[in-house]
Amino acid sequence: QVQLVESGGGLVQPGGSLRVSCAASGTIFRFNAMGWYRQAPGRKRDLVAVITRGGSTNYTDSVKGRFTISRDNAKNTLYLQMNSLKPEDTAVYYCNTHPGVFPWGQGTQVTVSS
Repeated sequence: QVQLVESGGGLVQPGGSLRVSCAASGTIFRFNAMGWYRQAPGRKRDLVAVITRGGSTNYTDSVKGRFTISRDNAKNTLYLQMNSLKPEDTAVYYCNTHPGVFPWGQGTQVTVSS
């Protein structure tokens, strides 16, 4: 059974940093590009960052230079390092393949507020 489990969210002040993680079933992680997505209240889920199986990355414009996506293939774990956080980064963060074809996990809440 495919499973995606996000963790590491929390409350952080503007300008702060946070790293979220995603533990994925080995089958999907090993053979797919992976992505981080986020959904703010009242908005649709959007793609934030993508990393290919070979490690190439791409980011949505609003997070370029602030967020870094990485993957540990040995641990089947995906990471998103978020620096210089802004209130508009507040959202529930999810991981999935890119495109997102598997059932979504519960996500991890990131709140940026003073």
